[in-house]
Amino acid sequence: MEYVTPIVRVFPWADWAALAWFFIAWIGYARFAHRAAATQPSLLGTMQRVRRDWMLQATYRDVRMLDGSVLQNLSTSPSFFASTTILIIGGLLAVLGTTDKATELVREIPFVARTTSLIFDLKLVLMLAIFTYAFFRFTWSMRQYTFGAQLVASVPEARQIEALGEAGAAVREAFADRAARMIGLAAETFNDGLRAYYLSFAAIGWFFAPLVFVVATAAVILILYLREFHSDALTVLRELQ
Repeated sequence: MEYVTPIVRVFPWADWAALAWFFIAWIGYARFAHRAAATQPSLLGTMQRVRRDWMLQATYRDVRMLDGSVLQNLSTSPSFFASTTILIIGGLLAVLGTTDKATELVREIPFVARTTSLIFDLKLVLMLAIFTYAFFRFTWSMRQYTFGAQLVASVPEARQIEALGEAGAAVREAFADRAARMIGLAAETFNDGLRAYYLSFAAIGWFFAPLVFVVATAAVILILYLREFHSDALTVLRELQ
């Protein structure tokens, strides 16, 4: 207990409240978006139906080079972000090694809160935690896309499925459900990493003031909600179905 009290006293109550709001908003929105996708129009739910249609069409093709090419292109995005995240993590670790100089530099920026080196370090640790989480989500997304590509490669050729007669329709449906779910998991995981990137901009607000941190977090969550549930892209996708 004697060790907990000094840690609690490092930040004023306003900073602790802002930090708690940040994680509550992040986790709360992630759960809300996942559950709401099943009951109301969203990019997540709409694209999942598109992926299923795609995988169903793949069963009618003997040559699936197109499907493999699309999957490869999809996996390049998490690969790029994973590589970029490593560079960001390295940069943050470098700043942690020169906290005194970084603190002096930040103090020259207008409107930035004047803090001790310890508090500055803890704010950097938050940024490190965000990007570390993003890195693991991006790399897991890459692996899931690989699993999806293997599923596409393992499905029997169209003429073999047709030779099964009525049972072939069940094979097609089962494959489409399974493959679409796997690719959907990869896309959701990639989306988790992107969400962390968005919220890292909100975390920058903590360097200015707790209130800026709170407002920035709310603004980012609002942007994510509007893009997921009320974007022009969603309107176009729904028109196609």
